[in-house]
Amino acid sequence: MANIIIINKNISIGRYIFASLNHEKTKMMQRITVAKGDGIGPEIMDATLKIILAAGAKIEIDEIEVGEKVYLAGNTSGIAKESWDVIRRNKVFLKAPITTPQGGGYKSLNVTTRKFLGLYSNVRPCSSLHPFVSTKHPKMDLVIIRENEEDLYAGIEHQQTDEVVQCLKLISRPGCEKIVRYAFEYAKQYGRKKVTCFTKDNIMKQTDGLFHQVFDEIAKEYPEIENEHWIIDIGAAKMADTPEVFDVIVTLNLYGDVLSDVAAQIAGSVGLAGSANIGEECAMFEAIHGSAPRRANQNMANPSGLLQGAILMLNHIGQNDVAENVQNAWLKTIEDGIHTYDIFKDGTSKQKVGTSEFADAVIANLGQKPTLLKPVSYAKGSPIVLPKYERKPAAKKELVGIDLFIHWRGTNPDELADKIKVIGTDTVKLSMITNRGIKVWPEGFKETFCTDHWRCRFKPEGIKAINKEDIGRLLSKSYWVGVDVVKTENLYEFDGKAGYSLGQGQ
Repeated sequence: MANIIIINKNISIGRYIFASLNHEKTKMMQRITVAKGDGIGPEIMDATLKIILAAGAKIEIDEIEVGEKVYLAGNTSGIAKESWDVIRRNKVFLKAPITTPQGGGYKSLNVTTRKFLGLYSNVRPCSSLHPFVSTKHPKMDLVIIRENEEDLYAGIEHQQTDEVVQCLKLISRPGCEKIVRYAFEYAKQYGRKKVTCFTKDNIMKQTDGLFHQVFDEIAKEYPEIENEHWIIDIGAAKMADTPEVFDVIVTLNLYGDVLSDVAAQIAGSVGLAGSANIGEECAMFEAIHGSAPRRANQNMANPSGLLQGAILMLNHIGQNDVAENVQNAWLKTIEDGIHTYDIFKDGTSKQKVGTSEFADAVIANLGQKPTLLKPVSYAKGSPIVLPKYERKPAAKKELVGIDLFIHWRGTNPDELADKIKVIGTDTVKLSMITNRGIKVWPEGFKETFCTDHWRCRFKPEGIKAINKEDIGRLLSKSYWVGVDVVKTENLYEFDGKAGYSLGQGQ
């Protein structure tokens, strides 16, 4: 006998409560938060929920509103406080794409949600569906695990001079340890054989260097899993050309954002990919594509990306049998050639359908498996739980210099050096000037183009360390000689190892 579902809507907070009349099954229900989003979001969310409920997903749904309407109502975050309360209570969030209005200081709700909820791991599987979806890479089957909270996505930016703005790249050891360990645990749980680290630590030796260092440390704890490191540029080129040589890729936030879209596209279509955002307490699941407002309300959009996100959600909450049923039915539908417009191709596809018709086709295939595409089989599992981060013993920290960043409209580094040498002290003197990271004094090249933003490094002579009083004297003297210091950075050594970069060309 089929379950009977009762729907009760509380209009004030948009809550839908799905409750089975079977008391025992009600106890097994997982309450989740759903946001239907903007553009094509409501259509693909309705299709996704229709499919997973037909497959027997045991869920109760609290619906919230986020995105464009909330932004335009005057909330620059795109989400109300009451909605945060629902998400935090339920711990599981299935979200359709949203539209962030242009201009006006609106912040990305996706980034905000990931960081507020501590969703440190973004997981994006990318597999080809050859020959039913066009791709040049029929053997592609990889997972990109992207750090989700740090890097340039901290969004800390400043204009410092007329010509120069900066964005801070923040990388922490706890952040590196969590995402790298998650990648190895994911590989272990899902039977993956290799984890590959992508960084640019040949240039960013401190930030990307830390990520690579942590990767090497943690890889030793998983001797049964192969590990390797690639520089991001050649690694990305290799992934785009020969993705089948990769299995699990772990990388920093910005690289992972770019790579995962490239991987989804070369697998067949960005519209087919979903993602999981995993934290220690909460998790969010979504499609990786945007809200596509031009396709809204036309019954055209492909719900597959959000459906893939929902399948990841079902696995996360332990309803692996339902996830397996839905994924195999979806594969069977793709194999049958029942395709939405975005992947429809004459000679391969059999029937072009709309959003709702595609959902109906998947539902009709529940309980069936594909014959040419590889069926999935999900082992009963539970969410990956990492050990709590343990802070390492404090290193011996010594202040060994300071960089003064100066706004100066001149173009000759020698003139600037003569101007600021006088602010040095008997023991702390000007040692280097760089412009956009390139050493321009001493012994700079006249061919080097310089902006109005200069890094002037002061280091001690005759002693190793300096003190904060030395820095105070430098700043005070710079004011009296008319030098515009827009920023300072202390230079530290940690256990005798430099915690700062050299100038390019040093």
